[in-house]
Amino acid sequence: MVTNGGNAGSAWAALTRSFMEYCILGWDNLPRILLMYYTNFVSSPEGYFHTVICNSQEYRNTTVNHDLHYIAWDNPPGQHPLVLTLKDFHNMTKSGAAFARKFDEDDAVLDIIDRQLLGRAPGHFTPGGWCVGREANVDPCAVKGDTTVLRLGPGSRRVGNLVSHLLAPEMLPASQCI
Repeated sequence: MVTNGGNAGSAWAALTRSFMEYCILGWDNLPRILLMYYTNFVSSPEGYFHTVICNSQEYRNTTVNHDLHYIAWDNPPGQHPLVLTLKDFHNMTKSGAAFARKFDEDDAVLDIIDRQLLGRAPGHFTPGGWCVGREANVDPCAVKGDTTVLRLGPGSRRVGNLVSHLLAPEMLPASQCI
């Protein structure tokens, strides 16, 4: 389970089927009680799942305190994240995060992300594992391979390294519910 653990945090979380069944079917009253409590909150997704996880004996040690996003905050953190620009590109990629926010529309950093990280040429789709064209100056998606085959690219290695780091035994105690 990847979440921003604790009793408050990110609205983004990866939740297991088992945990969702616990929240929906509940073999105790905790998920229902907390759902009624969080109904009156403006940003309930930023606290509900985290609170259920960290107050459930069965799930409290299944958390990883990271939401796979790169977000820059001012200091002290305000209500809204800073806008990412070219100056943030190195830290963004070094973080290994799969996602980032927030960007201004049409900012130059988006073109760099498209070109350097996603291998996307202007006016083309982001090539996926099904794009097998290899001719120079030709859209790689002009030749399609088997869409059921997953081919890992450099982005998956970055995310894999981040997840391995987060799941390292020395990292887990500090990132789980307190």
